[in-house]
Amino acid sequence: MADSYYEQLQKDSQFLVADQRLDTELVDKLVLQLNRIYPQILNDKEAHKFRNLNVPTSIRFAELLAHLQVKGEEACHEFYRALHIHAEDVYFSLPTRVSRRETTDPTGTNTAVDLRERFVLNDRGPCFFLGCFSVAVGLALLYYCGEGKFLGDARKVLGFTALGVGRRAKEVLISYTDDGNGKL
Repeated sequence: MADSYYEQLQKDSQFLVADQRLDTELVDKLVLQLNRIYPQILNDKEAHKFRNLNVPTSIRFAELLAHLQVKGEEACHEFYRALHIHAEDVYFSLPTRVSRRETTDPTGTNTAVDLRERFVLNDRGPCFFLGCFSVAVGLALLYYCGEGKFLGDARKVLGFTALGVGRRAKEVLISYTDDGNGKL
């Protein structure tokens, strides 16, 4: 069974206090979210205490986490919601979230997407792209300019090129070489 939010906050507190991504601005956002939307969790006096700039941010944040644990399960749950809204990267790197993702699928076929790899389209790099693009441009030049005397008999070149490519590309290249007038 899953841990309660109270137990999760107990486990995550040390990580949260030590995390450098939780700066003064983010702590203020979390305090204001809890104060404005849930005044029963964090009243105005308590919010003012946790937003006092004379006290270091790490101390204020540690006191806020202890205060939320005293308030109970609902306060801890609302803290996690506020953290998810204002600092998604911190939220997904919490020890309880990481362990939950790892234990969700013990067979190792977890389909959860790593946030760092969400926007990676191709890991082969720019040289691979330039190579593919050059081949495409070369084939286009052979196709459009191959009929004249500019490149000679391009159909023979395309016929030999078909030896090292995949089945579909080979079919296209061979069909071009078989066609007498050079059009597909």
